[in-house]
Amino acid sequence: MQPLAPSRPIERGLAGPGLLAHVLVSKYCDHLPLYRQSQIYAREGIDLDRSTLADWVGGASALFEPLVGAIGRYVFGAYKVHGDDTPVPVLFPGRGTTKQGRLWTYVRDDRPAGSAEPPAVFFRYSPDRKGERPRAHLASFSGVLQADAYAGFDKLYGEKIKEAACWAHVRRKFYDIHVALSSPVALEALEQIGRLYKVEEEIRGRPPSERYAVRQARAGPELKSLHEWLHKTATGLSKKSELAKAIRYALSNWVALTRYCEDGRLEVDNNAAERALRAVALGRKNWLFAGSDDGGERAAAIYTLLGTAKLNDLNPESYLRYVLERIADHPINKIEELLPWNLLLKMPELRIAA
Repeated sequence: MQPLAPSRPIERGLAGPGLLAHVLVSKYCDHLPLYRQSQIYAREGIDLDRSTLADWVGGASALFEPLVGAIGRYVFGAYKVHGDDTPVPVLFPGRGTTKQGRLWTYVRDDRPAGSAEPPAVFFRYSPDRKGERPRAHLASFSGVLQADAYAGFDKLYGEKIKEAACWAHVRRKFYDIHVALSSPVALEALEQIGRLYKVEEEIRGRPPSERYAVRQARAGPELKSLHEWLHKTATGLSKKSELAKAIRYALSNWVALTRYCEDGRLEVDNNAAERALRAVALGRKNWLFAGSDDGGERAAAIYTLLGTAKLNDLNPESYLRYVLERIADHPINKIEELLPWNLLLKMPELRIAA
């Protein structure tokens, strides 16, 4: 009897795992829109219409849903999660214009605190930036959310979720003023914040207890001095000046900004989330807009897999190909076997080449 042919990733689809993985990585890692990919294939005599490629992307993202869900549960099982969002133009049906959707990112990465637990990133899409969106995303989460001062997060904070703010956001405000005006006051702020980062450089990768002790001994006095300087400096500035606004931002978020000094598991900033969004920002410059809200959902799913693969040093195309070769027939109750860090243990050849 002739053995059964292996299942194709997409039912009745002609694309094999290798081609599908290449299309997905080309779009979401290498930022090649589907119409450009179609043109590239046409030069080689291969007729692959953009609509066909789009159908493949949709079919693959549907296959990935259980795996993406497993990554989301893992991310929200952490004590501390980094959160951020970025705009994504989305085609407005029937109007020939775009509306502004959002891609949200949530990152679990405790390697700077000496943890051996694997990092992961989870993306979600929403058609707007209402506060109800992150509240729905974080419904199962309990711990510390490290984020910027976006007002939509405010109703999350309480007994269940604590806020940790981002010194990089504070620093950026003073940096922009210094670049624009060569302000000595802004430069002084940058130098004081820089001393906080100097402490962090020296304790990166150390265990939380050691980070806490060093921060208490060295960052604590720096924070006290900076707090006093901000208050004193603010009294001599026009309330409408950009410097005054930057100082008010820091002082109004002071409790959340200094929470990292009281907990060695936290970070000084939210750069982990900002790094996760860079791929979206680069892609947006090339593909310009998502075709629909469904396209935004697909992007979130695929960015989740590719971003988590890269955080775990896996070659993203090799990883997607491996998953696509197996996921259609893989038992749903064993989906964790296909998580990037679990595959890395048994398939080290999936690692990114040094």
